Amino acid sequence: MAYTNKVIEILKNYENTNAGIKANLGRILMHGDLGGTGKLVILPVDQGHEHGPDKSFLVNPPAYDPEYHYKLAIEAKLSAYAAPYGFLEAGSETFAGQIPTILKINSSNSLNDQKYQSLNGSVKDALRLGCSAIGFTIYPGSEYQYDMIEEFREISFEASQYGLPSVLWSYPRGGNISKEGETSLDIISYAAHIAAQLGAHIIKVKPPSINIENKDLKKTYDNNKDDFSHLSNRISHIKKCAFNYKRIVVFSGGNSKNTDELLNEIKEINLGGGNGSIIGRNTFQRPKQEAISLLKKIIEIYKK
Repeated sequence: MAYTNKVIEILKNYENTNAGIKANLGRILMHGDLGGTGKLVILPVDQGHEHGPDKSFLVNPPAYDPEYHYKLAIEAKLSAYAAPYGFLEAGSETFAGQIPTILKINSSNSLNDQKYQSLNGSVKDALRLGCSAIGFTIYPGSEYQYDMIEEFREISFEASQYGLPSVLWSYPRGGNISKEGETSLDIISYAAHIAAQLGAHIIKVKPPSINIENKDLKKTYDNNKDDFSHLSNRISHIKKCAFNYKRIVVFSGGNSKNTDELLNEIKEINLGGGNGSIIGRNTFQRPKQEAISLLKKIIEIYKK
C-alpha cells in the first residue's frame, strides 16, 4: 500500500516509534473512504458498558448485537471500529481484516459515580483479536487521575513493544472541575496536552466550549488575537496544544444531536484542522441505513 503525501507527513511527526506502530497508524489512516486524507471517522461502541445496554441500544434494538457494529463500520467505510473486549471478541474472526479495530482496554459504568475505570482487557487480547491499536481512558482532574495515568503508561509501553499504537480518551472530570468546566476551552486544551505528553498516538477529546474554567486565564484568552467565539478557532487551539499540530486529534460526537447540529459541528472541526471524529451514539442509535447516510455526509465534509 503506497501512502499519500499527507499520511507520510503525519507519520513523520511520530519520531522514536517503531515500524509496527507506524504501520498500524498508517493502516488506520489509509482505510475507508477517508483513506489517505489525514482525516478519520471512527465508530466507538463502549457505551453499553459505560451507560448500560438499554440506555444505549433500546432506541435501535439491532444494536444489541455485536456484529451490527462491525457491519455498520464496514458498510459505511469508516477508518476504524473501537469497542471493549466482549464486543470485539464476538466478531473478530468473522470480520477479520475487514476494518482496523481498536481494543478499548478500560471502561467505567454508571452504577456509581466513581471517577475511575476498570481494566477489562490486555495488550495480548488486542493482539489475539487482530487489533490495530489499543484504546484507554484517563480522567484528568479525578482523584484517581495519577493511577489512571500510570496504568496508561504501563499499558501503552507494552503495546508499543508489539507495534500497537495507543488511542487515548482524555476526559477531564472530578476534583475541582465543574460540569461546565469539563468542556471548557482551557480544560480541553490541558487534557489534549497531557495526552500528548503521555505519548498517545491518537488523542480523543470533546469539542471545546467557549467557557474558560480557570478565571485567572480569562484575561490571557481575551487578549489573544484568535476569536474563540468560533468553534473552528477553538479546535485549532486544541490542535496547537497537541504539540503544535503534530499529533492526531479526533473529537467525540457527544450526546445525541439532530442531524443539522451534528453536521455543523463537523464542518467547524474540519475548518479548524481537527483530524476527524469518533462518533458513537449519534450513529448507532439511528436506523442502520440512516446512520450510514449520515456517516457518508460526515465523510464528504472531511474530504473537503
